[in-house]
Amino acid sequence: MYMSMSARLPLLMLLALLVCPAARADRIKDLVHVQGVRTNQLVGYGLVVGLDGTGDQTSQAPFTVQSLKNMLAQLGVTVPSNVNPQLKNVAAVSVSAVLPAFAKPGQTIDVTVNSLGNAKSLRGGSLLVAALRGLDGQVYAVAQGNLIVSGFGAEANDGSKISVNIPSSGRIPNGATVERAVASQFAQGDSLQLNLNEADFTTASRLMASINKSFGADTASIVDGGSIRVRAPLDVTQRVSFLATLENLEVEPGDAAAKVIVNSRTGTVVISSNVRVSPAAVSHGSLTVTIKEEQSVSQPAPLSRGQTAVISNSTIKVDEGSRSMFLFKPGVELDQIVRAVNEVGAAPGDLVAILEALREAGALRAELIVI
Repeated sequence: MYMSMSARLPLLMLLALLVCPAARADRIKDLVHVQGVRTNQLVGYGLVVGLDGTGDQTSQAPFTVQSLKNMLAQLGVTVPSNVNPQLKNVAAVSVSAVLPAFAKPGQTIDVTVNSLGNAKSLRGGSLLVAALRGLDGQVYAVAQGNLIVSGFGAEANDGSKISVNIPSSGRIPNGATVERAVASQFAQGDSLQLNLNEADFTTASRLMASINKSFGADTASIVDGGSIRVRAPLDVTQRVSFLATLENLEVEPGDAAAKVIVNSRTGTVVISSNVRVSPAAVSHGSLTVTIKEEQSVSQPAPLSRGQTAVISNSTIKVDEGSRSMFLFKPGVELDQIVRAVNEVGAAPGDLVAILEALREAGALRAELIVI
């Protein structure tokens, strides 16, 4: 359940909207991924041209001019060494992409382009041919195309400016062509290893039991709390069919560990449905101090030769909130915790202080995480 510290909505309303539903079965494909079947990150360097005066300032980004000279030299154009073009329509950029598993030469992938220099905007620019390399230094894709930039910026002569989103970053859908395939371990060996997205002994045990029930005993075995080894056919066609059937089996995952997560930056509090508290009494109150200042006129008696003066009178009122003490009984669940906090009139922000106090008292049966 999500509760913002600044929000003043009733906690029970948030509870009704976000309380976890009853446990249900999930497909195995949503719980695991096959070891060795993974994406690969690619990165490259390139130039974006055709900008409307919003490119790099070459005096502060000399590598842009150097890159342009090298490119022109490869195309047969020689720029004298003593000439440094003052360009405003060229920007040096990094080009990144994710190469999907089983991607083959000729297929296309999306690329992301980000300014490396001081270009104000990449809007309207085109990326020249850029090689995308893996961590092994090999070229796996080549990117080129027109950028789509969602952000924009404007600047006046007096120095005032406005910017929406990030104009120095853009994307090129299907902007790179795959040139080299990545070797896969999918067809190697007589077994496959399934790694759980979230390691859990209960989920691993249930997953193994479901596979063995559907494909026969000893088909699956547990490696550890986060992995299952499955015997698979050696023939690739049969192996694909086997996995297609296996990944659609349904398994009821184990309940997640009880956690309370507090985001100190945004003030968001997340309480899992398995949070429990041991017997504890909580009293919540507030101290309100009101200072009121009034001015009155002091009028002297007739013939007293006194002077009329203005006198300030200060009144201080202290109001200590009168809130009831409430008791947490053994095994109290989330909805009862929120209901009890509501009864003492605590705001969502006060819930954090109450939970921290319960943890210090050893009554909170959950892990309290502050991020």
